[in-house]
Amino acid sequence: MAIDRRDNSRYKTFTRRALILGGGQAAAFTLLGARMYYLQISKTDEYRMLAEENRVAMRLIAPLRGRIVDRFGTVLASNRQNYRAVMISEQTPDVPATLARLSRIVEITPDQRKRIMRDIARAPRFMPVTVSENLTWEQFAQVNINEPDLAGLQPDVGETRFYPYSTELAHVVGYVTPVYQRDLDKDPDEPLLKLPGFRVGKSGVEQTYDKVLRGQAGASHVEVNAYGRVIRELSKDNGKPGDEIVLTLDMEVQKFACERLKDESASAVVMDIHTGEVISFVSTPAFDPNQFNTGYGVAAYKALLDSPYLPLTNKALAGLYPPGSTFKTITSIAALREGIDPKQTVRCTGKYEFGNHLFHCWKKEGHGAMNMHDGMKHSCDIYYYDIARRVGIDKIAKVAREFGLGETYDFEVSGEKKGIVPDRDWKRAVTGESWQQGETLISGIGQGFLLTTPLQLAVMTARLANGGMAVKPRLTRAIGGELVPMPPAPMIDVDPEWLKIVLEGMNGVSNEPGGTAYRARITEPGYELAGKTGSAQVRRITMAERQGGVRKNEALAWKLRDHALFICFAPYDKPQYAMSLVIEHGGSGSGAAAPAARDIMLKVLKRNIVREQASADPRSFRPEDVRVHKMGADGISPAEEA
Repeated sequence: MAIDRRDNSRYKTFTRRALILGGGQAAAFTLLGARMYYLQISKTDEYRMLAEENRVAMRLIAPLRGRIVDRFGTVLASNRQNYRAVMISEQTPDVPATLARLSRIVEITPDQRKRIMRDIARAPRFMPVTVSENLTWEQFAQVNINEPDLAGLQPDVGETRFYPYSTELAHVVGYVTPVYQRDLDKDPDEPLLKLPGFRVGKSGVEQTYDKVLRGQAGASHVEVNAYGRVIRELSKDNGKPGDEIVLTLDMEVQKFACERLKDESASAVVMDIHTGEVISFVSTPAFDPNQFNTGYGVAAYKALLDSPYLPLTNKALAGLYPPGSTFKTITSIAALREGIDPKQTVRCTGKYEFGNHLFHCWKKEGHGAMNMHDGMKHSCDIYYYDIARRVGIDKIAKVAREFGLGETYDFEVSGEKKGIVPDRDWKRAVTGESWQQGETLISGIGQGFLLTTPLQLAVMTARLANGGMAVKPRLTRAIGGELVPMPPAPMIDVDPEWLKIVLEGMNGVSNEPGGTAYRARITEPGYELAGKTGSAQVRRITMAERQGGVRKNEALAWKLRDHALFICFAPYDKPQYAMSLVIEHGGSGSGAAAPAARDIMLKVLKRNIVREQASADPRSFRPEDVRVHKMGADGISPAEEA
């Protein structure tokens, strides 16, 4: 039987096509399965996360700002509830009308209205925008009561910075303000700065330790819809509050010093001569830092700017003054270093001729024969003209710099001024002119080009009283519970005998009859201080005025009166504290500055027992453990009064 080869060929063709088609189908299903496995198995976690990110949003929560306290734990800066009103614009059919109704309860200035409208335009319509904050309880209650008539407005409670000792610490603690564009430019990667209502330190300790005080942000995980509107909160972490800053200040002394100087344009610095710890740091008058939270009015802020007493200036470290006769302590050290005999006398007749110039002593009739002790005790200008001429300006300037003048100390409050300690090179560099010998004479009594700050004068006094240890001022005891290390201070190359002569001269100023500060002495045994008065001229006295009689400070306009200065240390027999005090246009150091410094130093000394009983570790000290009475306003305890 014959085989049909043609039919067999068609069979083979069909089998090949079926095989190719089946293989293609198998490959397609394999690829499809692999893709399904990749999407549903391998990428499950990734897509689940992406889906979760669409559903759940994380929003930062600003942490509580860290507290600032004094050495005993007295709170100097903290946080308190901030009653405020916020607006959700999508719930407000007529924003201007709602603001008009709210203004019947809370004042809204044109500038505030402009800011509110700008913030509403920038924010998503479902996001709350702060309309008014720092409301009183009565205002907050009124907003709650009238909420049905204030469409889209909601009462809210947040946190704001609070300074219980406002004007007493304005220049030390500083203040916080809202974040400005320049803050974002400085730290563009800090997400906290972009949070509505977040505040940053702008001056004082608040500025210096801003990042430490901020803390770590918390987070709120919320479920949102496709438009980003919150449906519900899933979890919340409030973050970590900022670290606590412990200062070296004694708030009792600070309050007393502010009260004592409240009617003056003045500054005072008290520091421990061995550690550099600042016990009190005062600049009066001051401002209320709380107002920078609530908002200074235009008129109130202009009054601060226009005040001749300069309340916005931190005079203690940025005020520049001729040191006057307080500088005679430095001229004395320079003279002793040059081998001038402290017992050698110079006759003061009230005038000193040098070349074709005539220099005058503050005492017109003169002091008679003066040695170094008497020259300092009576603050004789003629004696110091003579030894300054013999020593020379360059050597005087060298001693001044060794004792802390003409430099800054990296102090924890910004704004330090360096001042001026002139010498030949300085004048040539600044003016292009040569130094004149007559300028040495007036520099020797603390006038001329010399400019210092009260902080520098306190440091100078501390270095004189502690035996020549180049201590620097410090304001911070602990950060976040950890003590701030205190590096050892180097020693100045100065003979102890020279220091002894100068300190004895300062004792004569305060404790010997005839001393310029004798009437302002402390008479209580064990509390005696030693000091040096100073009066810095701010005007030139003409020869015609000298011939007709120099006008008293009381007869001059306030701006033309001399600055009054006083430096001191105490106790005299065992020095522990140094102080400088400057009263702008106060007249004389003996009549104005010395009595105020005496009162403040007495308070410091009588509070010393409290500081000694306190633990060296501020983390373990408890104020209730101190077994003494609180001092009264005059520095005397109730027990002592009895």
